[in-house]
Amino acid sequence: MFQDAAQFLLRMACELAATAFWLRFYMQLTRVPFQNPFAQFVVKVTNFAVRPARRLIPGLFGLDLASLMFFLLAEFVWVVASHWLAGYPFLAAGAAVWPAFLLLTVAAAVKLVIYLLIALIFVQAIISWVNPFSPAAPVFYALARPVLAPFQRFIPPISGIDLSPLAAFVVLQLILIVPVAGLETFAHRLAFGLP
Repeated sequence: MFQDAAQFLLRMACELAATAFWLRFYMQLTRVPFQNPFAQFVVKVTNFAVRPARRLIPGLFGLDLASLMFFLLAEFVWVVASHWLAGYPFLAAGAAVWPAFLLLTVAAAVKLVIYLLIALIFVQAIISWVNPFSPAAPVFYALARPVLAPFQRFIPPISGIDLSPLAAFVVLQLILIVPVAGLETFAHRLAFGLP
């Protein structure tokens, strides 16, 4: 029972931190206006780590590499800690296990990004139906646009209803089912020495 509680709390802390760092990276990537409450919240929550790290890790081609590094680090901490809490024999496994844990980190990071994209598209769709003139509308529109734009080119609105979010949900779920699950399975087999 205590192990489950510790695992839950650790997962929540790591996933919330990873979410904040990824949102900061993604907002800069998508050129979201930072003069809104949502963006300001994300910046203030992540400043404690990102600002000092930028002295050592400068941006590259306009990408916030410090935020990206902390996103991946939070996922790595979660992957290693969850296996440690489950009793994984790190000492017996040796150094050869770390490539498997790096692959598990990549799979966990991609999975979280897909879930966040699904959530952002869902929020953007709700805002566009309920209150398209909300101050948050431009933010969520900018965050969902890179994913929805390819679908909007091929799926025209029907009676004024945009069906591109539905198509995006299907494709994102397929990515979760096929490549991400396959990568996780391969990494687990590598970590546990399975054929």
